[in-house]
Amino acid sequence: MSRYRESVCRICRRENLKLYFKGDRCYSDKCAFDRRSYPPGQHGQRRGGKVSDYGLQLREKQKVKRMYGLSEKQFRLFFHRADRGKGVTGTRLLVMLERRLDNVVYRLGFANSRAQARQLVKHDHFFINGGKVNIPSYQVSPGDVVEVREKSKNIAAISEAMEAVVRRSMPQWLELDKEGMKGNVKTLPVRDDITMPIQENQIIEFYSK
Repeated sequence: MSRYRESVCRICRRENLKLYFKGDRCYSDKCAFDRRSYPPGQHGQRRGGKVSDYGLQLREKQKVKRMYGLSEKQFRLFFHRADRGKGVTGTRLLVMLERRLDNVVYRLGFANSRAQARQLVKHDHFFINGGKVNIPSYQVSPGDVVEVREKSKNIAAISEAMEAVVRRSMPQWLELDKEGMKGNVKTLPVRDDITMPIQENQIIEFYSK
């Protein structure tokens, strides 16, 4: 998979939304988005004018794809899975993205960002229901218990992230045992649990062309 190697703060500025790629730094006065909340590039401050419907749909798709740290191929696969299921496609898409293990690890406060959570999952730092799972895209289910491995509880990245978890609100569908360094998936997420400004109908229209 191709890897983005430039400043992640440019992504927040391009999407005109703070995506919290740098964890605790995003809550401080050092946040680049707060200091320069206009698009990056030489002509960023002069950009404006009317955006086409296609342009709006593309930006929404790019925003959500980058928010969850997926490639175009991965994101399109999630869309097709959501489209084949029952119910509202847009809601199913967002719920599936929220159920990714790397997202759950981030939401529980075991990592400062989804990118960091993905790395921690890949390096075998988490158990689900007592068994090792190192697949970031693994879909959690109600009743699952996600816990930090005993040997990994002293890792600085995890400890620092848990100290900063108070800055982020805990979704109602998750429950954290901070002392035990584990979390419980109480139920499936619903649309109201996703508080970031996302217009999923724009994504549906983009892929429906």
